[in-house]
Amino acid sequence: MGGATGLMPIKHAEISVGQTAPWPIYDEQGHLLMASGVKIESQHQLEGLLEHGYCNPDAMWDTIPSKLTPISKPVSSQSSAPGSSPAPQDAHKDTLMELDSVRWNVGETLYLQVHDHTAVRYTVKLIGFVKNMSIMVTAPAIDGKAVIIRDGQTFIVRAFPGKKAYAFTASAIKSVYSPHPYLHISYPKQVRCTTIRQGSRANVKIIASVTIGDPEQTAAATLGDLSMGGASGVMKKPVGKKGDAGVIKFKVSAAGNDEYLTLNVILRSQAQTENGLEYRHGFEFVDVSAQSKLILSAFVHQTLAEMD
Repeated sequence: MGGATGLMPIKHAEISVGQTAPWPIYDEQGHLLMASGVKIESQHQLEGLLEHGYCNPDAMWDTIPSKLTPISKPVSSQSSAPGSSPAPQDAHKDTLMELDSVRWNVGETLYLQVHDHTAVRYTVKLIGFVKNMSIMVTAPAIDGKAVIIRDGQTFIVRAFPGKKAYAFTASAIKSVYSPHPYLHISYPKQVRCTTIRQGSRANVKIIASVTIGDPEQTAAATLGDLSMGGASGVMKKPVGKKGDAGVIKFKVSAAGNDEYLTLNVILRSQAQTENGLEYRHGFEFVDVSAQSKLILSAFVHQTLAEMD
């Protein structure tokens, strides 16, 4: 590590010739070598960046550190949610990658789902790892009390940093109780990385409150799908008209916490459902705050990854 506090060396999996720099690249003293968005023109230039380049971990939220060939994966045939752009064919794509290529920092939240009891899940924090041997995480707990994890117990491990969702299978190696409780889990040979695009839709069933129209009306809606760009919801009667602006409120569970979202929306579509008894409304999210984007992104990523 060089003299610039907080900077991390660049890895080959993150940049390549012909690609634009996904974030600013600095030398070991913190001087800017290449601005974000500048194209890497040659192999010589690439080698220089790999040898001398560092990046700020805080600027890596939106990057995808994978250059591997996508695994063939079925894409949902569902039509796009009203109020959001149609999802491209590669909107939800998987790649396999080495754990060394993943930028996880100490303190990263990981989710352990018990393999043979999928309803049982624990939220833990990454402590560190020993390459090709084990990953160390905080002790799984329920209501603040540590639970007993048997050696060999298998988990599906997931993480949702930025616009990526990671998953791998690991088994418990050993629980350590002194001086502080923590858990060793097996080091995976490969990690699956799912890239979530702007239009990717998560199938949900969320009760929301919608206020919209002139004169203003408030009604309950059941959201059926949700993306970073919008949502569709079913109501008992039509509320508002196309183009009306309003507000939608609902609760999601993201990163292990219940979060309440209040989002500005525009009503983009309205039609009777197939049974003719309800009305489906399509909403586009507008002017979403940075904090709400983070919560929405974490929830959509988590829901899509767990649908696999």
